[in-house]
Amino acid sequence: MTRTPPPSSPDEPAQDAPRVGPPQRAAAGLPAVGHALRAAHREMGVRRTALTLARVNQEDGFDCPGCAWPEPERRHAAEFCENGVKAVAEEATRARVTPAFFARHPVGDLAGRSGYWLGKQGRLTHPVYLAEGADRYEPVSWERAFDIVARELHGLASPDEAVFYTSGRTSNEAAFLYQLFAREFGTNNLPDCSNMCHESSGAALTETLGVGKGSVSLADLHQADLVIVAGQNPGTNHPRMLSALERAKRGGARIVTVNPLPEAGTERFRNPQTLRGLAGAGTPLTDLFLQIRIGGDQALFRMLGRLVIEAGGVDEEFVAAHTDGYDAFAAAAREATWEETLRATGLARADVERAARMVLDSRRTVVCWAMGLTQHRHAVATIREVVNLLLLRGAVGRPGAGVCPVRGHSNVQGDRTMGIVERPAPAFLDALQHEFGFAPPRAHGLDTVEAIRALRDGRAHVFFALGGNFVAASPDTHVTEDAMRRARLTVHVSTKLNRSHVVTGARALILPTLGRTERDVRAGGEQFVTVEDSMGVVHASRGRLAPASPALLSEPAIVARLARRVLGAASRTPWEEFEADYGTVRDRIARVIPGFEDFGARVARPGGFVLPHPPRDERRFPTATGKARFTAAPVHHPHLPEGRLLLQTLRSHDQYNTTVYGLDDRYRGIRGGRRVVLVHPEDARELGLPDGSRADLTSEWHDGTERTAPGFRVVHYPTARGCAAAYFPETNVLVPLDATAETSNTPASKSVVIRLTPA
Repeated sequence: MTRTPPPSSPDEPAQDAPRVGPPQRAAAGLPAVGHALRAAHREMGVRRTALTLARVNQEDGFDCPGCAWPEPERRHAAEFCENGVKAVAEEATRARVTPAFFARHPVGDLAGRSGYWLGKQGRLTHPVYLAEGADRYEPVSWERAFDIVARELHGLASPDEAVFYTSGRTSNEAAFLYQLFAREFGTNNLPDCSNMCHESSGAALTETLGVGKGSVSLADLHQADLVIVAGQNPGTNHPRMLSALERAKRGGARIVTVNPLPEAGTERFRNPQTLRGLAGAGTPLTDLFLQIRIGGDQALFRMLGRLVIEAGGVDEEFVAAHTDGYDAFAAAAREATWEETLRATGLARADVERAARMVLDSRRTVVCWAMGLTQHRHAVATIREVVNLLLLRGAVGRPGAGVCPVRGHSNVQGDRTMGIVERPAPAFLDALQHEFGFAPPRAHGLDTVEAIRALRDGRAHVFFALGGNFVAASPDTHVTEDAMRRARLTVHVSTKLNRSHVVTGARALILPTLGRTERDVRAGGEQFVTVEDSMGVVHASRGRLAPASPALLSEPAIVARLARRVLGAASRTPWEEFEADYGTVRDRIARVIPGFEDFGARVARPGGFVLPHPPRDERRFPTATGKARFTAAPVHHPHLPEGRLLLQTLRSHDQYNTTVYGLDDRYRGIRGGRRVVLVHPEDARELGLPDGSRADLTSEWHDGTERTAPGFRVVHYPTARGCAAAYFPETNVLVPLDATAETSNTPASKSVVIRLTPA
């Protein structure tokens, strides 16, 4: 049964007026169960909720469309978290956005709505087209939609005038076909959401270890002696990680949390899968909380390296056999001073020394991190410093030890493995050429930031997005929106409405697609897709719900049909065969991408298979020198002018990336609104900002650039001194397009110098 949005769907609030109470000191437990079930019932109803949640993250079910955290070997019947339930409910909602909806709502009306309101309207049911000069989308057939795209692409002066963006929810099969189509069309313009999140991790790890992915398994985390969680809030962003930390803790591990904000999830975890978690006190997780000043992580890890060297804690056998660059790093580490370290980090010397003793006492250390480390100008150097510390202790390629960048979207890592990258390796292009008989382009393409610049400057004219919410996810909101409006055609393959659909080129298409929860029946029968989790495990995903509309196509089908229409008879690629049977796609992946040999048979096994990782598996490091590499970059940290604060952007608990599930952030004590700025009470008093007052946020950059986001409620909050926090995408406007990390070009959204002006 379909329905229009219920009367209880939220109207646009006249004013963002959040209610603020004390932050919580523990995550999950019975309240999380209640919130999850209420969200599920509201969107799906009782029967649909029961049918759907029974399949989430199960071997015969579908992969949660939320985060990329791996499944344990023994899966619980409820192998999901609160925010996973919200993600599933958003996709499996009974609400529908039909052509009648677009007839009622001109684009101008939709553009004035919040992303929250847009998302709550329901699932898209039919392709729709916004003609040039028109004021609203109108229904269009699939064939006409593909003709519109093909005509625009054929009219370009060069294939490089097109941009093909990808979101992390895209399956391996769809991602492989997408990059194949783009390269056969003639461009490497394949930016993706990795450019805005873990690009810094990939750059640092590829240089130092030879593989741009994490080196640990879930079993390694369980076996660790010490887990350092830096720049990450697993209680909201990767809640199932808390179960792994709890298991590690019960196995004797100690946990160090490095973060500017105290977060409920890393303080105490009430596991909702256990009686102790539901009815008891739960498990304290953090043994040492280092409330670091924003951007001070590189200085912290450099000092920890110095202290390990001075204490004689270097694994000399490992360093001699498997690394290079040690002498230069050791010389740089010995030059680290306490004065600079404490100024950069805001920490007490005794706490840093305690952390160093914990590192020295641990043979098996895992360092986990997320956006809090990757979105700074010096992010790549910071992650190299993490690697330095682990190499000193021989903590790579050892059970229970290694690097653990925690990915966000459920297949963002798989997309990269499939070739969604603007700078492809020559070996990958050689394999494509051998398998498909065409010469792929070799020139580097555009990443996310460069794609926005190209659209802004008139060097790109067509923007095609396979999933995601590009406009809301990107920095420098006004510049990004103006750039998109300069395009001749914007196309979005989506399940639900978002901000990107109402910031259009001269013409625009919305192409609705199946979700993870839905059955996918093609000419070759019922299909499944595959994904790669954050720890390199590839497994199957099979939807079970009836599609939201009979007019929907799957992402592989959309790409295959578009490729047939654009490339025509000149293409020797069997696009029609790929659309009919995804097994034929997996056969080609097996012949192109190392580690996927016998793909079809291996992924059919329960739990899937683990991709090879030479540093982890055999202490082999495929770097430029054949060894793991110490680095000795100068230590950087943000410098704060008088009367200013350092802002980090973050998610609320009712949010996943740019999808806002609700207006509450209950772990931080905030309800009913999102335009808040969290400021330490002492900093707020010095700035003359009482709790509950309103302020405009203005960012200040070294080149004199300023950006302003108006009308935020000041919340006195126990942040690190000199630091502040606010939600994205509301504060994306504060980050200029040119403010990016060195090497990775990732937007520097976690260290924004701001001034607060009473509103």
